[in-house]
Order: sequence, then structure tokens, then C-alpha cells
Amino acid sequence: MISVIICTYNRANLLPRAILSVQKQTLQPLEIIVIDDGSTDNTIQVLKNFKKIRVISKKNSGISSARNLGIKLSCGKYIAFLDDDDEWHEDKLKLQMSLHEANNISFSHTNEIWIHNNKEIKQKKHHKKPDGWSFYENIDFCKISPSTVMIKKSIFDEIGLFDEELEVCEDFDMWLRILKFYPIKLLEKTLTTKYAGESSQLSFKYFAMDRFRIIALAKHIEDKQVRAMIDKKVTILKKGAIKHQNRELIEFLKAF
Repeated sequence: MISVIICTYNRANLLPRAILSVQKQTLQPLEIIVIDDGSTDNTIQVLKNFKKIRVISKKNSGISSARNLGIKLSCGKYIAFLDDDDEWHEDKLKLQMSLHEANNISFSHTNEIWIHNNKEIKQKKHHKKPDGWSFYENIDFCKISPSTVMIKKSIFDEIGLFDEELEVCEDFDMWLRILKFYPIKLLEKTLTTKYAGESSQLSFKYFAMDRFRIIALAKHIEDKQVRAMIDKKVTILKKGAIKHQNRELIEFLKAF
């Protein structure tokens, strides 16, 4: 029923924790697909230590490309993503699958713990996970984490795959596209642990992350509330770009 997709790039030290958390699930998935996005460390050697996983190696071309390949190769009715630096609690798939079957839903997520540099981070009120029709709740920033999601594979046939032009915030873009047509059901149990603090994480690699959110929001620019959010983000970014004389960012913002 469930295809688990783990995409990885140069995370040989963290990847085993993620895989083991899937293999310890009380409800075992139909398959575990690991997409190695052109790692140059010893990822392939590490993966040889695991049985009952399907490993696909590809040329490095980003997280969206890796996730899309995993989706195309998957056989399950449902897709569950797990980032290579996160882990699931042992009942995650069982409880989430029960939620889907009991409520006849297509898209769900769970609560999560945040760990930064080995310390738990208290989540603020504005980080509260959305439940139901929540497109507008998510237009400022993404409140849905890929590692918490379970989604009917058929949704990707309707909505399309991840935008491979987006280097980051590809999840923000995807969830907004889905939320235009589907509600999301929140399983109010903490079933995922999300880790941060690694310098290799994409959020550490890119400056002015809102520029990617603006690109994603522009797909819905005909909506007045979205247009207002784009204007707000452009104004803030423009102020910073002028202050730091970032001509590239200033030119980018002229399009909006």
C-alpha cells in the first residue's frame, strides 16, 4: 500500500538512522526506495549494509528531480517521504494509514519534534500544523514538513510532480498546489523527528529563501491574497537588497 521514498545526497553519516526508522515500523511499507542523487561520499557503501531496500543512483540534479524519480518508480497507492536526516517513530505509518482508511482522505501529515544541535526546539504558535482546507494558512511559509506527509499517489497525476526549476522551497510549492484542490488531515500525534543544524542542509546553502517562495506563489498570482503576500515579500527583500547592494536580487524582484 505504501511506498516510502528517501532521497539522499552525501549524508552517509545520517542516512542509516532514517532507513532504520522505516524498517522498525509496526506497519511495514510495500517498498523502501532510496534515491541517491549523485553522492560523492561513501553513501553507496553504507546502503549495501541494508536489505529489502531499492537503491537507485542518479546524476546529481537536486531534491525535486530525486523525489520525482522516486514517485515515478513507486508501486504503492500511497507515498510517504522521509528526508535522509529525519526519522519516524515506530507507529507512524500504522497510525497514518489508519487515519486515511477511517476518513477516506488523500493527504495527511503528523506533528513532529524539532531537534537542533541535539537540543529540542520549542515550536511557536504560528508553527501550528494546519488541518483541513488550509491554502491561505500556508502562503507565508510552509507549515507542512515532507517527512510527515502521506499522500495518495494519484494526486501527482492531477497536480503534477515537484518543480525541478526550484532549488529550494519545492515542498512549499507542491503543498500549495495540492492545497488548492485538497484539504490536509492532521494526525495530532508526534510521530516524526526533524533534525536541523547540519551545514549541508539546503536552508543553510541559500540566502533570501523568500525569493523561491515568491516564484512558487507567482503560480497563484491571480488570487488577491497571494498577490498581497508576494508584494509583502518583495518589499522586505527589496529593502535588504538595496541595503546590501545586491544587484542580482534587485533585478530578480523587478519581475514581481
